[in-house]
Amino acid sequence: MNDIAKIRSEVKQLREMYVPNERDAEIRLHLLRCLDVDDAGELIPAPARYSGNEARGVMVIEGSGGGKTTAIKSVLSEIDILAPNPETGCPRYLALDVPPYATLKSVGTAILEASGMSGVSDKATAAMVWRAVRHRLALLGIVVLWLDEAQDLVLGDSAMETEKTLRMIKSLMKGDHPVVPILSGTERLGEVIGYDPQVSRRFTKIRPSDLEFGADEGSLLGLIDAYCAEVGLGADLGDDLPARLIHASRRRFGRAVVLILHAIESALMDGDEILTIDHFAVAWVKEDRNDPDSNVFLVSDWLSVELDQQAEEYEEARTKRQKKKLERV
Repeated sequence: MNDIAKIRSEVKQLREMYVPNERDAEIRLHLLRCLDVDDAGELIPAPARYSGNEARGVMVIEGSGGGKTTAIKSVLSEIDILAPNPETGCPRYLALDVPPYATLKSVGTAILEASGMSGVSDKATAAMVWRAVRHRLALLGIVVLWLDEAQDLVLGDSAMETEKTLRMIKSLMKGDHPVVPILSGTERLGEVIGYDPQVSRRFTKIRPSDLEFGADEGSLLGLIDAYCAEVGLGADLGDDLPARLIHASRRRFGRAVVLILHAIESALMDGDEILTIDHFAVAWVKEDRNDPDSNVFLVSDWLSVELDQQAEEYEEARTKRQKKKLERV
């Protein structure tokens, strides 16, 4: 194995080292509350029923790069009763990434395809597709349905489309074979769901906290040291590196991990034995921008570097447009 291949292999191993945090514990707790127990108090692969015959769901709301997707994936894989159903050989949960500009019909079709059912007719209506979804989920014994980036499903092109989507989500939580929905997405997801109180009350909401200056700096340094130890690197980072890292990552844990891994890869590629702030400056260029005057790891007044201003303005304008649509429902 040549040097570059060896380095890429080492960095890949670091990426595969999952780092649990408070998200995992909170998501696991909320999800377990949605699952039923037998007479002995042991969990069983079925939703808990509330108000007679309704399941409950979990909503995880966090900005992009926070780490919610990785945390949910880890929690689902570790809950024993959601392990493969011996009758089907498939897990008792189904996960789907909602594509941008999704429609109710296209997401229903994608769920069917993810469950192993193809050939949905183009002539099928959204209602027909979602009847097939409910039947298919029941047939496979699916207990949990996870829709990631769910804001792209509920943010329809019209108020009527959004209302239909919310009703469809509600219908999955009722009947003889309800499922526990997990909806994960950005803050826009929580805002739109809030327009239908009947849907909103069926979900417990998780909003993971952002990284904080001071409080989380020690944990980040510990993570960096652990990663460095795995690949034989030392570290000489300076006192303000953790704070710079928190700012550069928009206070989001997942983004911070990505920057750390890029910095370590840069050090290994350069043949250096010590990880320094200069390697983080290179990582910043890979992830963000190539302007030295706005490199969080180079400039002295790093807190003044504005991040994602255009993206935030775009999201704010999009949310305002969506709110106007929903207010006309």
